Amino acid sequence: MARNNPRKLMGEINVVPYIDVMLVLLIIFMVTAPLLTQGIEVELPDAASEPLDDDLLRDHQPLILSINAGGDLFLNIGKDEEQPIDEVTVVARTLAVLRREPETPVLVRADETVAFGRVVTAMVLLQQAGAEKVGFVTDPLDQPPVRRE
Repeated sequence: MARNNPRKLMGEINVVPYIDVMLVLLIIFMVTAPLLTQGIEVELPDAASEPLDDDLLRDHQPLILSINAGGDLFLNIGKDEEQPIDEVTVVARTLAVLRREPETPVLVRADETVAFGRVVTAMVLLQQAGAEKVGFVTDPLDQPPVRRE
C-alpha cells in the first residue's frame, strides 16, 4: 500500500549557517593575526638606511639575531623562537643555515638600550658561524636626513 507523503523533498542547501561560521572565523583570524607577528620586544633605533633588496628577501628568508633590552639572544629559527638561547647555540644554528643556504641575509635586531659591546659580541658570533656580511634592522626616520654638500 502506497502512502501519500505530503512533504516534498528539498533539493537546496541552506548556506546561511555556513556564512555565519565563515564570518566568525574571519573575525577570529583578524584578531589573532597581529598577535602571531609580535615576537621579541625590541625598541629599534631610528636610522636613515636603505631597505634590503626585495629580490634577495624573496629568494631567502633572512636569519635574524635579536637582542632584547636585557641582552638575551634570540634567533628566528629553531623550535621556540621566543626563548633565549646561548652563544654556542647561536653559532651552531647559524652555521647550519649558512651551510644549507650561503646566500641567506644575516641581520642583527638589537634594542637601542643594549650596550654596544653586547651587539659586537653577537656580530662576532655570527661571523664565527660564517656570515660574511651582517646588517642591522632599524626603524626608519620620520624625516629624511639633510644632505650637506
